Amino acid sequence: MAFTFAAFSYIIALIIDAFLIFFAIFHIIAFDELKTDYKNPIDQCNSLNPLVLPEYGLHMLFNILFLFAGEWVSLFLNMPLIAYHINRYRTRPVMSGPGLYDPTSIMNHEVLSQCQREGWIKLAFYLMAFFYYLYGMIVSLIAAA
Repeated sequence: MAFTFAAFSYIIALIIDAFLIFFAIFHIIAFDELKTDYKNPIDQCNSLNPLVLPEYGLHMLFNILFLFAGEWVSLFLNMPLIAYHINRYRTRPVMSGPGLYDPTSIMNHEVLSQCQREGWIKLAFYLMAFFYYLYGMIVSLIAAA
């Protein structure tokens, strides 16, 4: 059975997407804890901010693999989220370290609701993408055989 670079890209995308699903779930839980006052904003932002760049980097990694594999549809489907990530990080609050979440503004109801909605939308995207990557992997393995 032949193994193509496209199949490899989809396998890597499946593994990374599973991590991204867990990141999205962690973000949703964290913002829910903030909304219900179970945690203080400083601790929560200190736990969320270190995950922002790894999430963006992992998402970019498998999209670069899709680019090299010539998987244009998969890359095209991910472009809106890549553009959103770039814009979101570019317009982030002024902070001393990397990350998106500022403890002084995160408790603002509008900001908190937006962050929670963002988490749910990312979770839905990553879940749908997981099944699409699974389908892409199967198709590329069958085409290589």
